[in-house]
Amino acid sequence: MPDGLVIFRCVCFDRTFAELKEFTRAEPLSIEQITARYGCGGSCKLCRPYIQRMLQTGETEFREIIEVATD
Repeated sequence: MPDGLVIFRCVCFDRTFAELKEFTRAEPLSIEQITARYGCGGSCKLCRPYIQRMLQTGETEFREIIEVATD
């Protein structure tokens, strides 16, 4: 990954992970609920692992590529 590249949003729906985290502060949401309400994680699905990590750790900016497990 190029130096300085930061993954911080769902490209398909132009929502930052910080925005999604804020939504979950008011009401705990699962990744399925986030997808149903805001679309994120439902189109190309590349942001799903980042949303999952955001829900687990609270991180909203990522400097690594996280791939979906294909098992």
